[in-house]
Amino acid sequence: MLEATPLTDGWILRHEQEALPAVVPGCVHTDLLAAGVIPDPFLGRNETDVAWVGRREWTYETRLPEVVSGHEQTDLVFDGLDTAAEILVDGRLLGRVRNMHRSHRFDVTGLSGPLEVRFRSAYAEAEAVRGRLGERPAAYAEPYQYVRKMACSFGWDWGPTLVTAGIWRPVRLERWSTARIARVRPLVTVEEGVGVVELRVDVERTRVEAALTLEARVGGQRVRAAVEGTDGVVRVEVPGAELWWPRGYGEQALYEVELTLHHGSAPLDVWRRRVGFRRVELDTSPDAHGTGFTLVVNGERLFARGVNWIPDDVFPSRVTRERYRRRLRQAAAAGVDLVRVWGGGIYESEDFYDACDELGLLVWQDFPFACAAYPEEQPLRGEVEAEARENVVRLMPHPSLVLWNGNNENLWGFRDWEWEERLGGDSWGEGYYLGLLPRVVAELDPTRPYTAGSPWSGSWARHPNDPAHGTHHSWEVWNREDYADYRLDVPRFVAEFGWQAPPAYATLRRALPDEELAADSPGMLHHQKAEDGNGKLRRGLERHFAFPEGDFDRWHYLTQVNQARAVAAGIEHWRSHWPVCAGTVVWQLNDCWPVTSWAAIDGDGREKPLYHELRRLYADRLLTLQRRGAGLVVAAVNQSAERWTAVLSLRRMSVEGEVIGAVEAEIVAGARAVAEVPVPSELAPAGPKEFLVADAWASPAHGGPSRAGEAGSGAGAEDGAALRAVYFAVPDRDIACPAPEFDVTLVPGGVEVGARTLVRDLLLQADRLDPGARADRGLVTLLPGERVTIGVEGWETPDADAARAALYCQEPAR
Repeated sequence: MLEATPLTDGWILRHEQEALPAVVPGCVHTDLLAAGVIPDPFLGRNETDVAWVGRREWTYETRLPEVVSGHEQTDLVFDGLDTAAEILVDGRLLGRVRNMHRSHRFDVTGLSGPLEVRFRSAYAEAEAVRGRLGERPAAYAEPYQYVRKMACSFGWDWGPTLVTAGIWRPVRLERWSTARIARVRPLVTVEEGVGVVELRVDVERTRVEAALTLEARVGGQRVRAAVEGTDGVVRVEVPGAELWWPRGYGEQALYEVELTLHHGSAPLDVWRRRVGFRRVELDTSPDAHGTGFTLVVNGERLFARGVNWIPDDVFPSRVTRERYRRRLRQAAAAGVDLVRVWGGGIYESEDFYDACDELGLLVWQDFPFACAAYPEEQPLRGEVEAEARENVVRLMPHPSLVLWNGNNENLWGFRDWEWEERLGGDSWGEGYYLGLLPRVVAELDPTRPYTAGSPWSGSWARHPNDPAHGTHHSWEVWNREDYADYRLDVPRFVAEFGWQAPPAYATLRRALPDEELAADSPGMLHHQKAEDGNGKLRRGLERHFAFPEGDFDRWHYLTQVNQARAVAAGIEHWRSHWPVCAGTVVWQLNDCWPVTSWAAIDGDGREKPLYHELRRLYADRLLTLQRRGAGLVVAAVNQSAERWTAVLSLRRMSVEGEVIGAVEAEIVAGARAVAEVPVPSELAPAGPKEFLVADAWASPAHGGPSRAGEAGSGAGAEDGAALRAVYFAVPDRDIACPAPEFDVTLVPGGVEVGARTLVRDLLLQADRLDPGARADRGLVTLLPGERVTIGVEGWETPDADAARAALYCQEPAR
């Protein structure tokens, strides 16, 4: 039987004559940090002080043990080397590698002695390739397009420039005889209610003549098949197999697959994975609105409630199984059902996809190409094909993976970012996205759809980012316009859009411990990587609020409010236009360090107000007030499997709390459908002292809460709360509200706030109470007489005065 021995102990990191203890898996930066050689690059402006690390050569050393074994072959297996390296045993060169996204295997039978992995600087490797192949344009000045490495380690508009090197995934010795399982391609389908697993198996042999058999077990079924040469196929049918569904649509049924390679009665090797039976399609049919882009799972058409995922740490070896699960549970708890693994990062570890399988989170997987023209010549072309083949097969078992995407923004960049003229006919990646990658996916994994890029309209006959066709990235709004402009069009699928805000206060205090915080203080500016990021934050804020000059706490609060408002403007509008628009993928879920960014969860894992707003926006049932022509409608978005019947209360109110006019109506929204109820013209608010409130209450026949004194701002109808939408006809800065007045009371497990006036965008910043504290809700608006209970976890010494000091809300314009 194949024996695997991890090589985790005894490693040292050497640079010239200096030797330090090393952790494998890990990277140079984390080892230097642990040894106290470099400061924490996440703090202050230390990032610039450690830039030298990425330009040096480094060597990892240990000892390859003598093998006392009856096995015929011993392999040295690296699951991931970052990035350009040569591997030597006892001074003998085993091979050279140049791709972070691949694994590598070397025959070390009979070898022992010093094992060295000598890493060349990724800069040196990239610049050598650029020297051979010529200059290619990119969104950033760093040379990430010339090396197969996590692009964002070279910096991004939300990430630091920390160019890593190291043995970033596990390394082991594998000892085996006769034969081993080299590769398994599980084609998992559903045929007339029967789950089918067809295992295409490649075998490596030491004995050509040995008779080999394969045995597969799935769902109580067992099938054997012979190996012909180095290939075998085992087909297992599971009658009545339960389907795997995305979260919110059904259960996540998973089946263990065990494949054993035998020589006679002796087992030689075992391969185990979990699979899920489901059918996935991508509907890109033309229609009256353009060209659709709708995911269909098990015949069910989905509005994708998505988020973009970046590496959760700029040093990905630090992201543990538990950290993946914590972050993805946060996504699921916010109503997310699709996670796009963005193309400037990595193919994530099995831990990521396992968690998505269990949580019912659909995975859209980019191939790692982002925001640059990528040469198609050698040595890159061979590396691209090898990594694509390996990772397509590696990820095939995961039912959560539903879409392969060729690249991020490169087709768009060729057309709009002056690349075409600068390239002058040189290769730039089109052959990958429209040729090589779709062929690899079709050959190896025909059970999943492929799309050439994001954005992509499906044809060069149209603009790549045409909102009427395929996927669309909406960045003009953040870069140049007001977030109200999200409502000007209805893209078929919004694969990127977002708005910036700073991280939580406690995160900033940890990252900038000695700094007097200001929007433009040195540390704040260093932890703002977007081009003119603070200028865009200010311009976006001033369209809605009076800018709080010189008041950091107020700036911090208002920019977070504005981020939540902006994303809400887009999602509410686009969801109300289902099925024309079939998905939104917010940029972005997470951060890789403490930074002002578009993330809903900051670099320390703290949830911004945007995160809690996503819980409302991505709930199965959403109530929103939208303009249709010259009037207003209440759009009741029902993504649940059941019909939604509710009593709708519409109130035109003054900012002092007087009801000027009111009416009740009924909402009837079918399953997976949107219903619209026109707002009577006499209820439309006029001027700065009026607003409209829409509350949807469960119909009496279905039960429901008392209306008296409860804030109608629950996360979703499924939790028993009323749903509320509030509409003002003028920007916030023009609303003539009285000064907010409210009472604060400590209650078991949290804080209760009772409003004596209109209180808009009330927010408890729990991390100001304790860095480890977390509130269970974000922004909430209370009408006079309403109350809300905010649950707080991790607050060791509750205090009413501290709670009041940590509460923020809108104030009258000064």
